[in-house]
Amino acid sequence: MKNRFTFRAMSLLIVAASLFSCQEKTVQQQIPEYAVMVIEEEPVIVKHSFPALISGDTDAEVRSNVSGMIVKKHIVEGDIVKEGDILMEIDHAPYQADYNMALANVNAAEVAVETAELTALNKTNLYQKGIISEYEKKLADNSLESAKAQLEQAKAQLETARINLDYSYIKSPNDGVVGAIPVSVGSLVSPSTSEPLTTVSQIDIVCADFSINEKIMLYYTSKGGVKDILKVLPEVELKLADGSMYEHKGRIMSVAGSIDTKTGAANISADFPNPGKLLRSGATGTIYLPREIVNARLIPQNATFEMQDKKFVYVFNDSITEMREIQVDNLTYEQNYIVTSGLELGEVVVIEGVGSSVKNGMKIKPITKEESESKFQKATKK
Repeated sequence: MKNRFTFRAMSLLIVAASLFSCQEKTVQQQIPEYAVMVIEEEPVIVKHSFPALISGDTDAEVRSNVSGMIVKKHIVEGDIVKEGDILMEIDHAPYQADYNMALANVNAAEVAVETAELTALNKTNLYQKGIISEYEKKLADNSLESAKAQLEQAKAQLETARINLDYSYIKSPNDGVVGAIPVSVGSLVSPSTSEPLTTVSQIDIVCADFSINEKIMLYYTSKGGVKDILKVLPEVELKLADGSMYEHKGRIMSVAGSIDTKTGAANISADFPNPGKLLRSGATGTIYLPREIVNARLIPQNATFEMQDKKFVYVFNDSITEMREIQVDNLTYEQNYIVTSGLELGEVVVIEGVGSSVKNGMKIKPITKEESESKFQKATKK
């Protein structure tokens, strides 16, 4: 009897132990697994972005130097022209008439000089023979000088007439692309016309103008000083209006010497090569200025959540999640925030289920990102 009772007691203990073990295993299995990461520091290159206005290396305004009516146009907007090409013509008739009259005056003045020279020579011979007085000889010499002066005046008037006639052919001041043309055939133009007839932009190299704030300016000034700031400024990139990135990088060529007190920004100018004439004067884009952060603490953006415009993460602390507020840089790196405060090196942060299943004070089992991805792949194959 005693042996049978002992056997039954032991059997019950074994069953009870097995049940307890199963319950403990079930409890352990119920602790959810979430991927975590350790906060580390690494060097990264971030990019500041600024709106930019593109202009030609030379945007030459075309204006009329004479008054008159436009009688012919040789160009349309977007034409590529060379320096000296005729763009428009102003009515030449009055300027041609002035030129013809000035030319006739020059011819008459030349004849007068020739006549005065003969007279002066004759008077000199007569004076040397004692036939006439010195007074008569001097009058002839003065007449010659007067005739020569009138000839020079006539030549000057002819040159003015020639220039005005040439100005009636409006020519391109440089190589480039023709911009907007606000005038048409029949328009009256003059040197006092406020609006240019067109603009010819030289776009083999284009200029992108943008502004950076004082904080960024101080960053680069501290590296190169005011004198050598251009030497430390990196090459910049340009995003076009269609969202594509321009294939060539630009070089910053000038930095304003002062900060605008109204905007708190400094004007910057960068040159971009434009061999394909893709960039045109007046276009817009976005400049990306890179900056290196040597000790960046990165955290995936999907590892954070927001409450009342503040960002939070879940720190894994002694098997329990702990909600914590963090501050981040206004720049991002790929799909990561750059943490400026709130997390220390070596701390462990939950990077999975944040904003959905993970809660504050929750007990979890930490796994690596790779383990989480492997588990997901296995689950999807079933």
